[in-house]
Amino acid sequence: MGFPLTVGYIQCRPAFNDPEQTMLDLDRLLDRAASADLLVLPELCNSGYHFQNPEEARQSAEPVEDSRFLRFLQDKCRQHRFYLATGFNELEGDCLYNTAVLLGPEGYVGRYRKLHLFLNEKSFFQPGNLGLPVFDLGGYTVGLLVCFDWMFPEVWRILALKGADVICHPSNLVLPGFAQQAIPVHAMTGRVFVVTANRIGSEKELTFTGQSLIAGPRGEVLARGSETDPEVGIEGLDLDQARDKMITSRNHLVKDRRPVEYGFLVE
Repeated sequence: MGFPLTVGYIQCRPAFNDPEQTMLDLDRLLDRAASADLLVLPELCNSGYHFQNPEEARQSAEPVEDSRFLRFLQDKCRQHRFYLATGFNELEGDCLYNTAVLLGPEGYVGRYRKLHLFLNEKSFFQPGNLGLPVFDLGGYTVGLLVCFDWMFPEVWRILALKGADVICHPSNLVLPGFAQQAIPVHAMTGRVFVVTANRIGSEKELTFTGQSLIAGPRGEVLARGSETDPEVGIEGLDLDQARDKMITSRNHLVKDRRPVEYGFLVE
């Protein structure tokens, strides 16, 4: 094995607008994942998902700079010496963002705000405005996406071109099977690893599909969760596989691109 990295997902059911209960539930799951170097939690993990009105959407929202939920996760990162990406209902001024926050043993690392809002999210959240950052974690590079971003191949390609070895993908997927089929293909076409942490359970009429997964650069599914149970999935990776962009002896994933012909994508 070349450059080794242990990654994992935590598949759980965030308590709707009850972050205290969510933290209690996560405490033991995070301890079970102590062997990981990098973990991913579901989308909007501090609040739950299916809001009926703006007041509900704001009830558990917090600023990144002053969040009890993130402080709890930071403590776990320090305790176990891992990095962690979590979905987060972010309050900034009067605006809400569906955000992925990256934390580590030394605290806050960075954030990504979801670009592609799904269904009723458009009633509560602003579209992301921080672009598609990647983060150097000391020997490997991480990108962040959130849930419905899975539908848009452009964002996966950009993160791969920026050097992401692993893309962390907090999710609350409700369309059965779609994303779970697409994500290994995105991993293969970008030659990256992907960790999708999906949630389980129901909120009102929505049922979440579980089946969190870890996908590899050859399109293989390395780990997959159940549809209904809280779980921790852990997998050891060889990051050299993500850094080898040769498809054949004469084909390179990046060098064979023809960007001059792709202008139509942004017209």
